[in-house]
Amino acid sequence: MEPRIMQMCIAVIGGSECDDETYKLAEEVGRGLAREGATLICGGLTGVMAAACRGARAEGGITVGILPGDDRESGNADVMIPIVTGMGYARNALVVKSAQVAIAIDGSYGTLSEIAYAMQFYVPVIGLNTWDLSQHGDGNNPIVVVHSADQAVQKAISIAKKGSRRKSGKHS
Repeated sequence: MEPRIMQMCIAVIGGSECDDETYKLAEEVGRGLAREGATLICGGLTGVMAAACRGARAEGGITVGILPGDDRESGNADVMIPIVTGMGYARNALVVKSAQVAIAIDGSYGTLSEIAYAMQFYVPVIGLNTWDLSQHGDGNNPIVVVHSADQAVQKAISIAKKGSRRKSGKHS
């Protein structure tokens, strides 16, 4: 039997509202992920999600939107595969659980919840102008901080190719 080959899946998480600079960064990340052959997974709505999907589609990439509501038409125009959940924000767990790596771009509390889920599920998070976290004020940020869209893409691809998602572990 031949070994199973799975598609590389990377989540892009970020706010449903963003400024022009953040939109351009997210679009660039989407383009880069598509060029690297990764499937982009996101919450499927507006802002960072729409920008990343737009960039990925412009480069011929595949986009998956894990939608909060009951309407598959509610996703942004560049979501190719809408997954309807009817779960509201609880769908954030599915967004990151479906990915090998998550790239967080800017964002508000919804993004913070996705980062928290990613940490809980041992999904590495690459951060581009997003939350800075440390537990008990120890200064150890579990988010891999990068400073450009290209760095975010290259780091995420590198981690995904290494298969660095930990299968188990204990949180402190």
